[in-house]
Amino acid sequence: MKYNQYKYKFYLNANHSIIINEKMGEIHPHTWEMSLDVIKVVDEFIQFSAVEKAVEEVLAPYQDKYINEVKPFDELNPTLENLTKFFDDTIGERLKQEGWLLTRMEVAETPSRIYIIDNLQDE
Repeated sequence: MKYNQYKYKFYLNANHSIIINEKMGEIHPHTWEMSLDVIKVVDEFIQFSAVEKAVEEVLAPYQDKYINEVKPFDELNPTLENLTKFFDDTIGERLKQEGWLLTRMEVAETPSRIYIIDNLQDE
């Protein structure tokens, strides 16, 4: 099936520490690069700023913070995988309200370490 998609990139600047082998690691900074592939579900004029605003609203509580102190990462280990899953779900729901479908999310912790969730794959 053919889709017309748009790709957006956002950046989350924050600190975190992760639990490895039941031990809390050191606090360290990241600039996570988030790439979102989206499809406009409703056939209407496309307001790109609506997507940008919605995503920025979701990311705002985490920007420039120690995310281990912000829900859900105060209880959920903020690994690359957990961050991606949380933001895929949260941003996906928020974009749905604007008439968009989040088809794929890529979150890069470093230029060579990227976690991908493809929401179009058959389960």
